[in-house]
Amino acid sequence: MARIARLLTILAASVLLAACASSHVLTGTPRPPIHPDHVRIYYGPPPGGYEEIARLDVGSGAFTYGNRNKANAVMRNLRREAAKLGANGVLLQGTSEGPDRTAVSVGGGVGRFGGRTHTGLGVGVNISPTQAHASGIAIWVPDPPPDPPGPTP
Repeated sequence: MARIARLLTILAASVLLAACASSHVLTGTPRPPIHPDHVRIYYGPPPGGYEEIARLDVGSGAFTYGNRNKANAVMRNLRREAAKLGANGVLLQGTSEGPDRTAVSVGGGVGRFGGRTHTGLGVGVNISPTQAHASGIAIWVPDPPPDPPGPTP
């Protein structure tokens, strides 16, 4: 029984890791990691130039519902991945929606043990939402422009 519990724990952990998968390809020199709050998202090249560190691809996660939550998740994951590489900016390249993953599975089985016949039937439904994806370039901006003023209270 403990063996099955361990196997289920490992399976659940691998599903969660796959759900928030992100990847990068180094194209420059990484720097020491920084806090994700210090990473700025750029929608165009920043003034004054930048140094490219890596190409990033991230997803929102398999269990993220709602368009706003998906958008927030991909931006958070872009910042997190860039921060690991020491980038203080991400030049956003684009966003997209993944394929719909709703599926229904049916399985059955028959077995014979100790002179008795046993049958079983199972039905599974996958209702995971469609993931959002984003790609960007992790960059180092030597002299980042100041943050725009926030709203006044």
